[in-house]
Amino acid sequence: MPLLKRNAPQFFVFFFLVAMAVATLFVGDMPLAGLVGDALVRLFMNGVMVLSLVPMLSAGVGVNYGLPIGLLAGLLGMCVAVNYRLGGIAGFAGAILVAVLIGLIFGYAYARVSRRVKGHEEITGLFVGCSAVFIMCFFWNVAPFTNPEMLWIIGGGGLRPTIGLESTFGKVLNDLGTFNVGGIQIPLAGLSFFGALCLLLSLYLHTRSGRAMAAVGESETFAFFSGINVGKYKTIAVVQSTVIAAVGICVYAQSYGFIELYNAPLMMAFPAASAILLGGSTGKRASVIHVLVGTSLFQTAYVFSGPLANSLLVPELSEILRVIISSSIILYALIYAGEGKSA
Repeated sequence: MPLLKRNAPQFFVFFFLVAMAVATLFVGDMPLAGLVGDALVRLFMNGVMVLSLVPMLSAGVGVNYGLPIGLLAGLLGMCVAVNYRLGGIAGFAGAILVAVLIGLIFGYAYARVSRRVKGHEEITGLFVGCSAVFIMCFFWNVAPFTNPEMLWIIGGGGLRPTIGLESTFGKVLNDLGTFNVGGIQIPLAGLSFFGALCLLLSLYLHTRSGRAMAAVGESETFAFFSGINVGKYKTIAVVQSTVIAAVGICVYAQSYGFIELYNAPLMMAFPAASAILLGGSTGKRASVIHVLVGTSLFQTAYVFSGPLANSLLVPELSEILRVIISSSIILYALIYAGEGKSA
């Protein structure tokens, strides 16, 4: 029973997935192999953004609800690459390079703000992220880009809300090295890219710097008296989360085949937070394993629930179910953390 209580969200979603998989057998137009392939694609296209939450959780900063700050850096990097018509793997790599550079700047500014609101980083990140999204709405309208494919047709100025990537690096990871196993399309390049990032972060967390960051997350007082610069490692964690998020939106956008600007990044922190909390994170610490488990469960449920709801229920109900599940997971994690403090 203690195990069931501690892992209630994982058990709930797992049995929910089993029920949906069984239901697909009774619906004639539900290709199970295709749904599994879609789940694998969504694993890597969303997994990098979920991975970006790990450094801040490890350092005790909390869930990064300021995720849109990193996403904006990634969107800027992709816009630069598209503006100069960089295509294929080179274009994708160029977008990531620019996104990382901008992410370092945005991340440091975000870290400076977080250090001034000790103990309230999560709520501050939420408001900072929302503010950054709306400030960037002005920038997208006056951005000095010249590629006609990015600009409004009428007036020739200001970026469109949606910018296609077909002529540049759209689906470059999805298509590269893809092979078929029993009717299931395995996106080798995308999964390898995500796996490499997971491995790099896992290795970093086992270095001296990573262990110092974890010590700060466990107890700032103990870390301080051990000679660890608490502010320094919290800054490193925020910058790392922002940079990984910038890379994550590049992976996400190339998989969809287009860039979404303006208000699009506003609510993207919540599915990522739901996934890592579903993976077993308590909201105070996290690991790569939490990312893999949580993203797999959450995104598989996302893939299966849509077609089933369209076939068996009202089509509009699928999105409502997704919002209910993601919000419930966050609420459960907050209640669980509160019980832990009062115990």
